Amino acid sequence: MFQFFVNTEGGLTTAGYVLCIAAGIILFVAALIFAGRISEKKRMGTRQLVFCAMAMALAFITSYLKLFNMPWGGSVTLCSMLFIVLVANWYGPKTGILVGLAYGILQFIQEPYVLSLFQVCCDYILAFAALGVAGFFAKSKHGLLKGYIAAVIARGAFHALGGYLYWMDYMPDNFPKALTSIYPIVYNYSYLLVEGIITVIIISIPAVSKALNRVKQTALQ
Repeated sequence: MFQFFVNTEGGLTTAGYVLCIAAGIILFVAALIFAGRISEKKRMGTRQLVFCAMAMALAFITSYLKLFNMPWGGSVTLCSMLFIVLVANWYGPKTGILVGLAYGILQFIQEPYVLSLFQVCCDYILAFAALGVAGFFAKSKHGLLKGYIAAVIARGAFHALGGYLYWMDYMPDNFPKALTSIYPIVYNYSYLLVEGIITVIIISIPAVSKALNRVKQTALQ
């Protein structure tokens, strides 16, 4: 059954692409339903559709705007994680997790490589869904900042888990031998934390913070 969706080279078959696209659409619609329940009108509307879709689009676009690459692999993007975190901050963890799931499928479709179903979950599905945990901090003081930090840590945890299970054999030759046992942690958190620090600095700028608050108010109308 698994071979019906994945070819011998680890990529997706036509059926695999169809399944991923269908799953992404279903998850995105489910996210919109939850977003509608959070809004003042208590129903899904055009506004929630536009804001969730725009956030996903911006996350996808900025994920390809790489600022620089890290020495042992991984690249720092232009705040791409922030946009999924914003959805969670606007509409809560359920919507954030579902949009993250849909976004993870979108990322997977672009460059699919399958070793196992759980590997795909760790590298794409669960890792990006974890960005939705930011929604748990939405109502607290400095909720966006706290949520973003938690989201980065959560995403890295799933990537590191997948690294231990599937990617240890791909460790680069220039990686310090003394750190071999924590390679997946160092590899994944090196680029995630650098991007996280850059993003935290940006969203901590008063003008940016005020602008994001206004966007949130508009998203919830």
